[in-house]
Amino acid sequence: MATTFATVAGLGGASLSSTSSRLTSGFVKSPVVARNPLRQIVGLGNGGRVTCFQRDWLRTDYSVIGFGLIGWLAPSSIPAINGKSLTGLFFDSIGTELAHFPTPPAVTSDFWLWLVTWHLGLFLCLTFGQIGFKGRTEDYF
Repeated sequence: MATTFATVAGLGGASLSSTSSRLTSGFVKSPVVARNPLRQIVGLGNGGRVTCFQRDWLRTDYSVIGFGLIGWLAPSSIPAINGKSLTGLFFDSIGTELAHFPTPPAVTSDFWLWLVTWHLGLFLCLTFGQIGFKGRTEDYF
């Protein structure tokens, strides 16, 4: 019994045969072969020490910290909350709480709201600044 391969006509007159063909695209990177990092270490002869991360995994850059702090202080100093800025309200609440220093701030004090809000904005600004700056320098985007 003879086996025959049928050819199917696709869209636009292109034919699809049963033989496998590799499709390539500019949007999809070439496939990467999975490598076992433990096998590579044995060949390097570094005493069997396994390193999962780079030593400088955070890749800190002081310009990111400086620009991130300035980038948060500028918008948080705009008087948008009843004619006062978030930074001003936070620093005023610090002064109010320091006036009765040995006793801690009450749970219902506005100090906690301004503390959490100001620092959340600062850390978000620093995080996105680090992602953007390092993503740009390492050609992620």
